[in-house]
Amino acid sequence: MDVRNFLKRLKLATGIGIKGETLVYEWIQAHPGEFKHLSADRIASIAQLGKTRAAFCRDFISDDLNQRIERHADLGWLSIVDPEYPEMLKESFQPPIGLFYRGNIALLTATHLLAVIGTRTPTAYAYDCLEALLPEVVADQVVVVSGLARGIDSMSHRLTLNLGGHSIGVIGTGLDVTYPRENARLQDYMANHELVLSEYPRDAYGQKFHFVERNRIIAGLVETLLVVEAKKKSGTLITASLALQNNRNVLAVPGKITDLFSQGCNELIRAGAQPTLAAADIMAEFRGNLN
Repeated sequence: MDVRNFLKRLKLATGIGIKGETLVYEWIQAHPGEFKHLSADRIASIAQLGKTRAAFCRDFISDDLNQRIERHADLGWLSIVDPEYPEMLKESFQPPIGLFYRGNIALLTATHLLAVIGTRTPTAYAYDCLEALLPEVVADQVVVVSGLARGIDSMSHRLTLNLGGHSIGVIGTGLDVTYPRENARLQDYMANHELVLSEYPRDAYGQKFHFVERNRIIAGLVETLLVVEAKKKSGTLITASLALQNNRNVLAVPGKITDLFSQGCNELIRAGAQPTLAAADIMAEFRGNLN
């Protein structure tokens, strides 16, 4: 078994989470080649597993896990040791040890990736802003990344595709699950023509913590992140905070100070995010490196 398949086995095993996976990967990096001799119990120790230790040790060597791996054979698998794994993501906070994918993995090698995120209940103002901002971005072949969620996410994906651009969706469920269901056709289209990424196995339904974990991937993939409408306390601001921790460019569309859905953006701008009034403000973050 090579490292990438070992990491796939680790990703599909039960009883271990992102923190444990990261610890095991760091150990492998420090002890090249020695992963082949690791017992399940030793892996559990490296991962610092507690209550889930016994469950992990049973599962890691089980036929059930072998069958689970077989069920994922038709999905793309991009491990952190693969040369195609994005360098920016690798350098971010707790990068995933691997991602399952459907679609065109070459989109990850695009010169520039822009995340567009925001509220799940956008106003007409948000749509007007995206219609004004995205055409020039798409024309310069910047790939738009978002989370295939309701609201700003799906809005930005659809507008990008309608403009003839390319888009990447990062989801908090398994690739065979759509959340929300209303985005089923969009997700299926992107899985066949664009790119959809997930670090979760088949049949994994979105739990609240999945979307927080998903957000760190979005923040890690891109060099620039744009927030379009967000409440003062929201998952959108968590993603923006992660992007700042990763030294990414964070932009925000300002709005009325009395508007609930502009409070998050206005707070980001007060904290140092670049106010975005036109497409040129976005392109300024890329200018100089664009081909």
